[in-house]
Amino acid sequence: MNNATLPEISVVMPVYNAEKYLNEAIDSVLNQTYSNFELIILNDKSTDSSKAIIESYLAKDSRIVFIDKETNVGPANLRNQGFDLARGTYIALLDADDIAKPTRFEKQIAILKYNPEIGVCGTWFTTFGDKEKNKVLQHPEKHNQIKVNFLIDCTIGNSTAFFRKNILDDIRYDKEYVPVEDYHLWSRLIVKTQFYILQETLVDYRIHDSNISQTKIDNVKRSNRRIKIGLLKQFGIEEDNPNINTFIHLIEGQKGLDFEEIKLVSECYNHFINQNNILENFDATLLEKMLQKSIGRIIRKASKQSNSQIKFYKEKFAQAYSKLAFSDKVLIQIKAIF
Repeated sequence: MNNATLPEISVVMPVYNAEKYLNEAIDSVLNQTYSNFELIILNDKSTDSSKAIIESYLAKDSRIVFIDKETNVGPANLRNQGFDLARGTYIALLDADDIAKPTRFEKQIAILKYNPEIGVCGTWFTTFGDKEKNKVLQHPEKHNQIKVNFLIDCTIGNSTAFFRKNILDDIRYDKEYVPVEDYHLWSRLIVKTQFYILQETLVDYRIHDSNISQTKIDNVKRSNRRIKIGLLKQFGIEEDNPNINTFIHLIEGQKGLDFEEIKLVSECYNHFINQNNILENFDATLLEKMLQKSIGRIIRKASKQSNSQIKFYKEKFAQAYSKLAFSDKVLIQIKAIF
């Protein structure tokens, strides 16, 4: 096949027992206003009618590439195979139970074509489902804010992701991080390229009982910790740092800390600011704003309060303490008394 016939976009869709939703997902791709794409559907040995549904589309649209797995390998490995098979300059992701709005590809490819510094483009998305009220998930638009927010949590919806294939190099999803393997992937890419989030809903994200994020909760906390440890390297903080837990407590706004732990938080805060002033990996103003917000939560949710702690807050955390709501300050004073 010569270059003139290559698709510009490769859409990667993993499928496992998705018969209830698969038609909607496939149709939402095939009906895009931007049509120069291939749709790579990878069936993970489904035991329902998913395979038959996919095959019915094969006869109707030559843009579909069907991979039928003989053994179940999991969504992370399926997406990785999709990356390897992709012939497009750009890769778009969509899960088999989600729905892309008709103009999604048209709008995302325009962002990347006219902004060569941007490697990954996401969008807002709307959650929906039988027991779910529609809710728009709004993420920040610009890279600097996205990067700071990544210290706390994943700031791009996986089914909204649209990116240049060449930024991947050897980076792939790691099944050891399921169900937050997407957070792990993007946390490694965000140090390589700029991210951008379109400020409109271009994907509907379905919530239901079989969502993988609902069935593998036990691995979330452990994986999130490992991801954050990787992100802390941007401050020169390695995993063997004796205060590694306190650094994580600070960025997460950990509740239930005692006074001694809160004193360590103050030292780690100063280290964050000083290291960033040297390394300049984060926007200083946005980073400080995020850390101050986390400190406010730590103060409010301390395991105990005392007059000496309040004095400490006013001296070491003056900015965060001053921004607490009046009601929070009253509760802290009451707890200190009783």
